[in-house]
Amino acid sequence: MAELVFDCVGARADRFAVTPGLILELRIAETSGVTVDAIALRCQIRIEPARRRYSADEARRLHDLFGDTDRWADTLKPLQLTTLSTMVPGFAGSTTIDLPLPCTYDLEIAATKYFHGLADGVVPLLLLFSGTVFSTRDDRLQVQQVPWSKESSFGLPIQVWRDTVHAHFPNSAWLRVHLDTLDALQEFKSRNALPSWDSTLQALLRWNAP
Repeated sequence: MAELVFDCVGARADRFAVTPGLILELRIAETSGVTVDAIALRCQIRIEPARRRYSADEARRLHDLFGDTDRWADTLKPLQLTTLSTMVPGFAGSTTIDLPLPCTYDLEIAATKYFHGLADGVVPLLLLFSGTVFSTRDDRLQVQQVPWSKESSFGLPIQVWRDTVHAHFPNSAWLRVHLDTLDALQEFKSRNALPSWDSTLQALLRWNAP
């Protein structure tokens, strides 16, 4: 039976994607000498926030997620990022594939809040693998499952995520509001002859400043 070892060895922004996305470079090695015909691979990706340190400014920006720092021993729990599926072509020995990872700039999603709150360094990821391996031995098809014990840790540079998002939303962010709130903002914007939504929010912030 095939014995597989998974390693995430790199990441880069997908600059040609229609929507924001990055590419994880995944190396798969078969260590028993079996030639793999194909793998129907699933990969669950989690963020493990307890595996890095945070500056005071980052702690302030992450307060909505984890609360006060004196509670972080209890609140710094893993965050689900996504689950991906892909077909791995046949190989002998080892192969490296691109694993496309869609990104969002929706700041109501916990993972996006986490990414947005980091100033530098890496995002500690845990990749958990499962799926089906197809191989041939003595002219007989062999099918086996990828054990859930197969995993790989990877430090995703936050700059890669930032480059990915900024390629689509340069120097900007998205906020979702209730339709009634949008109508009220539109009325305020029109009444004050403000040229953009950004200037509308800035005017409201100045109006409410102490």
